Amino acid sequence: MSSTIPAPSGATRLHVIVGDPIAQVRSPAGVSAAFAARGHDGILVPVQVAPGDLADFLSVATRLKNLDGIVVTIPHKFACYQACTSATTRAHFLRTVNLMRRRPDGAWHGDMVDGLGFVGAARAKGINPAGMRALLVGAGGAGSAIALELVEAGVSELAIHDSLTERRDALIGRLNGLGKAPVRAGTLDPAGFDFVANATPAGMKDGDPLPVDVARLAPSAYCGCVITKPEVSPFIAAARRIGCVTGTGTDMYQQHQSIMVDFLLGAEGT
Repeated sequence: MSSTIPAPSGATRLHVIVGDPIAQVRSPAGVSAAFAARGHDGILVPVQVAPGDLADFLSVATRLKNLDGIVVTIPHKFACYQACTSATTRAHFLRTVNLMRRRPDGAWHGDMVDGLGFVGAARAKGINPAGMRALLVGAGGAGSAIALELVEAGVSELAIHDSLTERRDALIGRLNGLGKAPVRAGTLDPAGFDFVANATPAGMKDGDPLPVDVARLAPSAYCGCVITKPEVSPFIAAARRIGCVTGTGTDMYQQHQSIMVDFLLGAEGT
């Protein structure tokens, strides 16, 4: 794929990635280059919007005639789902989105592909989650999507830890309703797990506590993290010192960039 992004003109179609904070995101250059590689005159630009301003932002965004899509990051994924008139089956199940595409009628159609990227990054490292005991820390937007994808991938058990117990328990209830892998509440102790996933921001700031007790990790466990900045989070660095196979937030992003672009350009048929 060419990394050359043509200079925008008045005809360039606009996409934005919205979050708070936003400086950590990696997608503007990659998605803009992917648009160019597909012959689409479009760009993705970052927009920092506080939670209290999100409703106003979405109201304006809906009225911008050259805005075709929105990529959603922390902490807006649940709220942006509420702004979608339609969504994919997985987004409806999770009640969260990380992608919004303009419909012909001007409303928004949403999807949530974080789980595809996270599990795809594991598979790219030779890790098949099927039959594994998995521990997930974080039941927010990305965590919910990762949980669903792990269950769909055939893990033998999924334990979920989140400091917001109501959110954790609601997700556990929905996943158990699928009748697939048993899902239960977990702790910060990763002992006995084959697959350990961090879907929290822990590690983005200096001094953040580690998401799990890394001293209890098995060297044979796969450890994945959603954080893209720093590129190697303290959790991933600790897991590597133990000898674990790891996947970073950048690995996750690289796996789902093409899925994101397909959706934003309306090429995926949902």
